[in-house]
Amino acid sequence: MYDLVIIGAGPAGLTAAIYAQRANLKTIMIEKSAPGGQIVNTGEIENYTGFTKLSGGDLALNMFNHAMALGVEYGYGDVRSVVKDKGLFTITSDQETYTAKAVIVASGMIQRKLGLENEERLSSNGISWCAICDGPIYKGEDVVVIGGGNSAVEESSYLATLVNHLTIVQNLPQFTADKKAIAHLNKLSNVTPYFNSVVTQFIVENEKLAGVEITNTVTQEKKVIPCKGVFEYIGWNPNTYMLKGLNITNAWGYIEANEKMETAIPGLFAAGDVRVKQIRQVVTATSDGAIAVQNALKYLESLE
Repeated sequence: MYDLVIIGAGPAGLTAAIYAQRANLKTIMIEKSAPGGQIVNTGEIENYTGFTKLSGGDLALNMFNHAMALGVEYGYGDVRSVVKDKGLFTITSDQETYTAKAVIVASGMIQRKLGLENEERLSSNGISWCAICDGPIYKGEDVVVIGGGNSAVEESSYLATLVNHLTIVQNLPQFTADKKAIAHLNKLSNVTPYFNSVVTQFIVENEKLAGVEITNTVTQEKKVIPCKGVFEYIGWNPNTYMLKGLNITNAWGYIEANEKMETAIPGLFAAGDVRVKQIRQVVTATSDGAIAVQNALKYLESLE
């Protein structure tokens, strides 16, 4: 029996674990992949207070080490369901089942995919969602980045230092990333953007990615761009499949929670990118984690 189960070990979950451990709660944090969440895949972070610039991987490791130094219990597993019965929560993963008095869901988001033919078969074998992880594989090659937000633009700047030529395919008339990130990208000579364009086909030759077909959404003109690798940054879906049937998510799957991180189910809290919120940044995720634990403490006190 745990006082608190935290689902997810990104910035929100790690911060929640640190606060919970300092409050002497019997806590376990469950994560299905590498601790740190999406920041593990971020090349550089320049807007986290106290650090002028550092890699996402370094920040994730610092957060994880902080939690582990305090003695936070860490469990590996993919949480499949959360059920409340007779005042207690049963959290079932593909590895184990846990019982807890309170739960914080900080499970973050997962990368959205295009859903095109050959996308799944090329996953991690020509198509990637992590420039830091897979960028070096394509050193000296031609690659394509799909997207135009902060992730796409920032990771394109990183990839451009490795590859021969980089093509960016953006479905809007312009990039939507921060102005500073766009300005930096625009200085690079080996980057070509295509606006108002979408990828309509992954071209395969000899079982390997050979290029992409793009279509201009205004003129309907099609063009084939040869490449050895594709990096997709087209948005996210909330990682809330474990909450089916609880009726605490909106139409898009994000958890509805108030400013205290409370959901409609007493004892069940949400923190970080997984909840309905205006800004999804590391600093707001850590804030959510701290707030969630403070209110989980109040909930646990009410049970005594």
